[in-house]
Amino acid sequence: MLELAGPPVAEAVYEELKAKLTHLPYVPHLRVVRVGEDPASVSYVRLKDRQARKIGLSSQVDVFPEDTSEATLLEHIARLNADDGVDGILVQFPTPKQIRQQAVLEAIDPAKDVDGLTPVSAGRLWSGQEALESCTPAGIMRLLRHYSITVAGKEVVIVNRSNLVGKPLAAMMLRENATVTIAHSRTRNMAEVTRRAEILVTAVGRAGFITPEMVRPGAVVIDVSVNRVGRNEQGRDILVGDCAPEVARVASALTPVPGGVGPMTVAMLLFNTVKAAMRRRGESGTVPITTGSPVE
Repeated sequence: MLELAGPPVAEAVYEELKAKLTHLPYVPHLRVVRVGEDPASVSYVRLKDRQARKIGLSSQVDVFPEDTSEATLLEHIARLNADDGVDGILVQFPTPKQIRQQAVLEAIDPAKDVDGLTPVSAGRLWSGQEALESCTPAGIMRLLRHYSITVAGKEVVIVNRSNLVGKPLAAMMLRENATVTIAHSRTRNMAEVTRRAEILVTAVGRAGFITPEMVRPGAVVIDVSVNRVGRNEQGRDILVGDCAPEVARVASALTPVPGGVGPMTVAMLLFNTVKAAMRRRGESGTVPITTGSPVE
């Protein structure tokens, strides 16, 4: 079985971005906004900021207290939209309950939407136009390309219908000429549906949800979820995906958890930041990819 490890693919993206940055007469600037002190959000934001700086981007994190009002956050986003020195804006989700995610997404300038989640970005993706694309799905597509896994003509089943993963990934797969089925909590005969997949993508968030009986022999399986199922003797979180361990005996290729899709999400965020900076300055916004296929 082929292990679809994310770190070497992410590192390839970073090397391409660093090469591109040496030829730009400016330094793209990423602004990350975090509201509150949710431990996972603190960790994710720190990782994104550190990696951005590591490859040579300018990055700043704006932190607001837990009780920040929606109006205050939207006013801050408006200032970032108007700031010509800011190329990419990312608001870390989840936000506290008093702040609506949809209101935040609608407030971000689509030209600076490096998370690829605004309604305009989603609409452009689905209508076949160039867009800043949702990072996790874009990372999955890059991962498949890196390991020479062809999508065209394949039967793809995505067990997720969210705006973050399932819907944008379906659009990307369709663009690459796959036949796509989206399964979800109301899907009947789930195992029958998933067994059709030559490429199976799961982002359910339930450890052990995908069992070997649900996987077509020889299928490529992309496990997006990271589920915490306890702590080890050293006190560290034990992390697993949606797939039961036995799925590895059936699949021809499988992403590890951790170390599969996760690193790709951060890589594509930084890819989008460079792309946004170039597009805002009237350049093509296409960052060269070693395979010869730009992530557009």
